Amino acid sequence: MPIQDYFTAMGGEFFTSPQEITKKLQTIRAFVFDWDGVFNDSSKTTAGSPYSEVSSMGTNLLRFGYWYLHRQLPIVAIITGENNQPAIQLAQRERFQAVYSKFTNKQIALDHLCQTQQLLPEEIAFVYDDVLDLPIVRQVALRMMVRRKASPLFSKYVQENQLVDYITACEGQAHAVREVCELLLGLQDLYSTVVAKRGSFDAEYQQYLQERNSQTTAFFTVENQQVVPQ
Repeated sequence: MPIQDYFTAMGGEFFTSPQEITKKLQTIRAFVFDWDGVFNDSSKTTAGSPYSEVSSMGTNLLRFGYWYLHRQLPIVAIITGENNQPAIQLAQRERFQAVYSKFTNKQIALDHLCQTQQLLPEEIAFVYDDVLDLPIVRQVALRMMVRRKASPLFSKYVQENQLVDYITACEGQAHAVREVCELLLGLQDLYSTVVAKRGSFDAEYQQYLQERNSQTTAFFTVENQQVVPQ
């Protein structure tokens, strides 16, 4: 069965063909994630919005797959409109390149990320869920939207305006990030190799992990429309 059929069978929807998504992945250098509604259902506690280890493993497998294919690490960042301590914790533990917190105008964060990482917007895959994300969505190459049953008109809007390539079957609290990561690996025919190598903790995975863990995560917020260290 074709990889995409596993995802459509569970309710995922393609608005760009799997073949075209696979083609776009050839020039992707960065994976950027929103936080609220993507890693979770947006519910808040005093500690912020949580994440799951299921989705965390998804990001690690995706990064290893990219490293295995290109022999270099992808750029990974979180851009969130709030100050989420769990996002900071995950990014620090997993050694993402950057976290941008409290950016209600996400264009500012995108511009800074592209400038500091020598990126073009068309080299970015973005996982998003809501209106605040649209400035990024309008520019990047690959747009993966996390489903939310409560937002049928927003889903209609992004479809009608050609602002989405794929809508997940799972909602944020049901590990939608893992779904996206497995889809992107599967479309590149990397999934079985990545899982086997991670499962056996082989030499190539150890090399990737050493390179990944040598990175330092940068944390930013915004003051007077300017990006500043957090």
